[in-house]
Amino acid sequence: MADDDVTRRTRLANERTYLAWLRTGLTAFAVSLGAGEIVPAVTGGTTWPYSIIGGAFALLGVGFTGFAFVRERQVERALDEGGYAPLDQRVISGLAATGILLGLALLVITVAVD
Repeated sequence: MADDDVTRRTRLANERTYLAWLRTGLTAFAVSLGAGEIVPAVTGGTTWPYSIIGGAFALLGVGFTGFAFVRERQVERALDEGGYAPLDQRVISGLAATGILLGLALLVITVAVD
């Protein structure tokens, strides 16, 4: 019975983690809308850099949302087999690097674009 309880808690933790990945993707979509549409509409002037950054944040959101599904399936499969699914550090590094680069790009266009 104790093993069943541990597996149940692990599955629930996996579900919460899946939802956290989805929330992160939705947040990137919101930033996409803000950076690509709302900020240019409010500030006026040049809009194309904001559109590019907005599109890039939307792609980041797609990445987070897609990875949420893939990761949830990996963990569930590992649990079914009694194993462990380590987190792929290349994916995490890529998502983090993309977020950092987009943040820096947003900083640059916010300061440089009139």
